[in-house]
Amino acid sequence: MARGAGGSRAGRPAAPIRGGYPPVMDPTALPGGDLVEQGIRDLGRGVESIPALLVAIGAPRLVRLGFPIPDRRVASPERRLYDALAARNPNSAHSRYNALVRRLVSFERAAACAGR
Repeated sequence: MARGAGGSRAGRPAAPIRGGYPPVMDPTALPGGDLVEQGIRDLGRGVESIPALLVAIGAPRLVRLGFPIPDRRVASPERRLYDALAARNPNSAHSRYNALVRRLVSFERAAACAGR
């Protein structure tokens, strides 16, 4: 059985995550990594930007993957993201929202594979 990037050797688990990003993972090298990295920075500064709201939506899984998500609770991040997109362009808010969520999911899946 072939192992994925960063996977275990001879049945040993991959290296544990110790603060910062998971080992051997540059988030900007993954699809959507630019948004996630900006969102993490914005959340840390208390800025409610589109990337920050996207990270707030994905925070539970991103934390499980070892990403340092600031402990800032955002109430209803899905709705707030949609409202922010609608304020910019109401005609494209729905498709833009779906595209951003797809990028987040793609990032999470790629990060999960890279962390194995």
